[in-house]
Amino acid sequence: MRTHHTWTTRVETGADVPAVRDVVLAAFETPLEADLVDALRSDGAWIDGLSVVGTDEDGRIVGHALLTRCHIGDTPALCLAPVSVRPEHQKSGAGSAVIRAALKAAKDMGERYVTVLGHPAYYPRFGFTHASAHGIGLTIDVPDEALMAMPLDEAHPLPSGTIRYAPPFGI
Repeated sequence: MRTHHTWTTRVETGADVPAVRDVVLAAFETPLEADLVDALRSDGAWIDGLSVVGTDEDGRIVGHALLTRCHIGDTPALCLAPVSVRPEHQKSGAGSAVIRAALKAAKDMGERYVTVLGHPAYYPRFGFTHASAHGIGLTIDVPDEALMAMPLDEAHPLPSGTIRYAPPFGI
């Protein structure tokens, strides 16, 4: 039985690096995704203030979300990197908490657009819609429902074009 938690979220600090790595390694089946998150956190795609951790009641980091720079055509946008939550806290709201905190931070910083390549049943709850409906695509073939995008400011509709990710994504 899952209990209700109130997650505390905050911007990642340098002291959090080992704990974030532990969360990412625990959350994914292989270290490849953890290595991707580490590469994005050290790449030119890094934007200070857009790496968010979620902590439990004891202050232990249990979740992590990272928004990195990408482009839709020539328009700057953000990409939500793989979100990680410790297995024992999955489906408890920790992932949602860090995603919402990261999206709010991005909006507060004046960012306008966010993309995600992920599970189509999960991300629409945050406001993501199919990217193809806006003329947004990738250079690789992915299921249409897996590539999503959203404007952070409704006054600026999503641009169209091909997404260019940071080099660590390999796309």
